[in-house]
Amino acid sequence: MDYILQLRQIVGHRPLVVVVAATLIVDANNRLLLLKRSDSNCWGLPGGGVEPGEFVEAAARREALEETGLELGEMALFGVFSGPDLYYVYPNGDETDNVFITYLTRQTRGTLRINDEHTGWRWFAPAELPDPAEISAPILPIIEQFNLFSTEKGNS
Repeated sequence: MDYILQLRQIVGHRPLVVVVAATLIVDANNRLLLLKRSDSNCWGLPGGGVEPGEFVEAAARREALEETGLELGEMALFGVFSGPDLYYVYPNGDETDNVFITYLTRQTRGTLRINDEHTGWRWFAPAELPDPAEISAPILPIIEQFNLFSTEKGNS
């Protein structure tokens, strides 16, 4: 059983500060991989909670492999995101105050496939990202920063 589930048995739905490792996976055409979450039906990034004693980069790699079937190559730190915009109430009532440590990679190996946490996946060009209402709320500031970054670099 993972750490967050163990904590939930003690604290119930009350807010937890959760360190999340997430990855912006970008293909050769500068498109971003987003996954359709099965719990909220919103688009999100591959990622999840960092376990006690786990390196954040290792957690990002583990979560990407679990959620997409892809092994990640070289990764660069994209940013650390925190604050009130990353507070989230899951459909089951669990509350989290998230700190996202987000990486960016353009190097993957393997065949893309999703696990049961998601119902679909899609590659999005920066100019064609989903409507903000269709993006998981705590991911939105990261996606907005990615879109700004992509536009500044002329990658859209």
